[in-house]
Amino acid sequence: MGANLVREKLAQATEILDELDIDLWLVVARESDTLGDPSLPLVVGTSVTWESAFLISRTGRHRAIVGTGDVENIKQTGAWDDVVGYVEGISDPLRQAIAEYDPNRIALNFSKDNNIADGLTYGMYLVLQDILGDTPYWSRVVSGEPVASRVRSRKSPEEQRRIRAAVATTVEIWEELRQWLRPGLSEREIAAFMHERVAARGLTTAWDPRYCPTVTAGPDSPVGHVGPTDIAVEPGHLLSLDFGVRQEEYTSDLQRTFYFLRPGETSAPPEVERAFGIISGAIQAAAEALKPGVQGWEVDQVARDIFAREGVPPWEFGLGHQVGRAVHDGGCLLGPRWERYGQRPYDRVEKDQVYTLEIGMTVPGYGRVNLEEDVVVTADGCEFLTPPQREPILIG
Repeated sequence: MGANLVREKLAQATEILDELDIDLWLVVARESDTLGDPSLPLVVGTSVTWESAFLISRTGRHRAIVGTGDVENIKQTGAWDDVVGYVEGISDPLRQAIAEYDPNRIALNFSKDNNIADGLTYGMYLVLQDILGDTPYWSRVVSGEPVASRVRSRKSPEEQRRIRAAVATTVEIWEELRQWLRPGLSEREIAAFMHERVAARGLTTAWDPRYCPTVTAGPDSPVGHVGPTDIAVEPGHLLSLDFGVRQEEYTSDLQRTFYFLRPGETSAPPEVERAFGIISGAIQAAAEALKPGVQGWEVDQVARDIFAREGVPPWEFGLGHQVGRAVHDGGCLLGPRWERYGQRPYDRVEKDQVYTLEIGMTVPGYGRVNLEEDVVVTADGCEFLTPPQREPILIG
């Protein structure tokens, strides 16, 4: 990640600490290539090997304390000006630095609900307890979830540019797929085509390539996070794909649905058209409700109410998640108030967050209609990052 983007995120973190009245955000890690805190790529910009501590202050005066073997690596990011190296152990320089900052509240990255803010391992928690336990500062430790979540969620101008570029590339690949599709292709062949188009651009898929894209062909295809099968798409079938790319370290996440015309058909059957109308209408209504200040569950409920009025069974997942460096990013979730989502649906939407809006529905005898759009929250609403799909893409 470029130094300018890391500096953007560090400046953002400083503002967020001030908003939350937290003096110090302490991000710690070791061997981060194998067990890294999700915040590290954003505010550090590289990996570390030895035990390392990154002290991010509400004053804007930040310090990195790393093993001597990592000092030059941190300096080369161009984002950290105060880098302290140690040889024998991190305890003394870390205690000294914290005493110098003298914070009233210290945020550490642990969270019950949000994996993005839960990057502190239990072992490193115990290490910090050993280092700070006999100082006044251990009693001042609080969860860093609101800090990590906001830093992750509020997309800077450069982050938004990268996400938009990933979305644009995804749309290009959708169009290449549309021109190539024909009856008789198997899910495996369709997934292989998508992988080839991604590789041709020197990119990777947005998530595990074993099920990115997730390909659902016809009425007998398994539904969920599942890899492609040998099931072939035939005339009279729906074909839906869940797909995204990772480009410049940022991701996209879109779903599109195709209908394969039977001989003599010029449009999709009424059952398919009705499903599209319900789903696209629910997505549009949710987009109109998505604005700064609303709670995530409220947006999800708008779409669920439409399904209820139509007498359609509700979907079994949240309406939308955030997108960024990870395809499931950020804190606030546009989801129902279910146990599995914890407190995330109660978080409030903020400007510059990027969300998906996604819903699926089975059409018996035809397959699945799955639609998913990417949107960015503006000052008074949201903007679709590409024109939303409102009707089936017809394949002759």
